[in-house]
Amino acid sequence: MNFLAHAHLSRHGSDDFLYGNLIADGVKGDRLDGWSPETAEGIRHHRRVDAMIDRHAEVLALRRMAPATQRRYMGIALDLVWDHFLASRQPDPALIQRCYAVLGARHAPERLAGMVPAMIRGDWLTHYADFDFTCQAIAGIGKRLRGPNHLAALTPWLNDEYERLEAAFLALWPDMRQRFID
Repeated sequence: MNFLAHAHLSRHGSDDFLYGNLIADGVKGDRLDGWSPETAEGIRHHRRVDAMIDRHAEVLALRRMAPATQRRYMGIALDLVWDHFLASRQPDPALIQRCYAVLGARHAPERLAGMVPAMIRGDWLTHYADFDFTCQAIAGIGKRLRGPNHLAALTPWLNDEYERLEAAFLALWPDMRQRFID
């Protein structure tokens, strides 16, 4: 899951915990002693959520359905697709503003340093409600990867399978909420 989903699943923690959840994809390795204890716990929380999502039956089924040449990239695409469904179904302007405030007040890890200001400036978390915007974001990530843009090549399949993706989200999200919020 990406920024918005991780924010929803960590919203009741401190700003440091939320920050750790938001930046975790930009932090490599298990050595987290350079972070505050709450930020490090947020990073670990993010990783636990990711691990559970990756093993979820809905995600595994979607990966099997995806075009063979793009399966390896499905996890990245699905992260943003889940944010799309959250932004379109459960908009939470206060949480989005909190995310931007938390991210804007701290230095992002080097791997996210260029993206975070653009995300805040462009209000990406709100714009994920538009599936075309989400697909453009997915393709944009693909530009930063080496080789052909497999993520851009995956977006037509995502459009074609929109209803199936939505059904997967409707099964997946309650499981995540139950495990990490309720």
